[in-house]
Amino acid sequence: MAIRFGYWMPLGSGGFVISNIKQRTDWSLDYNARLAQEAEELGFEYGLAPARFIASHGWELQQEAVTCTAVLAAQTKKLKLISAIHTGFWHPAMVAKMGATIDVYSKGRFAINILSGSFRDEFRAFGEPWLDHDERYRRSEEFIQVLKGLWTQDSLTFKGDFYRINEGWLKPRPVSSPHPEIFQGGNSKAARRMAARHSDWYFLNGNSVEGVKAQIDEVRALAAAEGRTVKFGLNGFVIQRPTEKDALDQLAEIIAGADPKVVKAFGDQARNAGASTAEKIGMWADSDYANLVQPNDGFKTRLFGPPELIAERIRQYEAVGVDMILTAFLHFTDELPAFGREVIPLLQGSEARRESLVPA
Repeated sequence: MAIRFGYWMPLGSGGFVISNIKQRTDWSLDYNARLAQEAEELGFEYGLAPARFIASHGWELQQEAVTCTAVLAAQTKKLKLISAIHTGFWHPAMVAKMGATIDVYSKGRFAINILSGSFRDEFRAFGEPWLDHDERYRRSEEFIQVLKGLWTQDSLTFKGDFYRINEGWLKPRPVSSPHPEIFQGGNSKAARRMAARHSDWYFLNGNSVEGVKAQIDEVRALAAAEGRTVKFGLNGFVIQRPTEKDALDQLAEIIAGADPKVVKAFGDQARNAGASTAEKIGMWADSDYANLVQPNDGFKTRLFGPPELIAERIRQYEAVGVDMILTAFLHFTDELPAFGREVIPLLQGSEARRESLVPA
């Protein structure tokens, strides 16, 4: 299958860069409905509804992901809608029921992105305990086991350290087979092990082709040892312009307009999360100031320039195993449609070229 495309839904005020630069992007319901409808007609297969509760990177206002997914499911026909969920804030049985409902009503277009939690302030604000890093991932593994059990079994009894289910069941169950797709991110060893054991998709922060290949190879090997396979999505911030110089000039303008105080606050929280891992390789562990301006390292993927150059860059990632590019834009209003019209067609049918592109 050809590489797939998704996009971050702009559900928070401020867009997807921590910069004061003006953006042609809105976070309202009407805007997101129109954007989703246009995206699915232009070849985007997934929309990711992000979850943030306390502003950490300029999102002074933010909508709740599952609610938005449910509303947008009623206003789209083809787009698969991914709801981000923090496992520390929800009970998996309730999420299983909500997800099943959305999946049935949308005819199989619900998916979930499991978040183990990176920002302590969100948990403190809501009075929830902040677990050690690997314990958060252990909780998420149990969360996924409960989801899968309730979505696929007539009756589930589960005795975990974090969750208990006693002959629980759901009717109707989801129409997606065998269950709605389960995504996750995370850069730590615990995250990689969790993906190998339980998740369908593993989201990677932006990175070089070499860095992406190394991470994919590791998770693939871990999954193979579990008798499983995992698909891979890669975050990429797109700056599509007539020339590469135009795109790089735009990048420089974004970084120059960044709010140092907000970038520093986000970086401090992010690095604290990464430093809490035993291996010191958590999310954003090696992100410098410029890369923190785009909160998921999207600049590192280097999708900058005219359509042909961006497409060639994506082919390099496809060759090392990336199955989806998760896009974000400075100006969603016109840049997402331009990407759909001018870049996606260049990559249709590109799976036939994958083998010849794999580095020796």
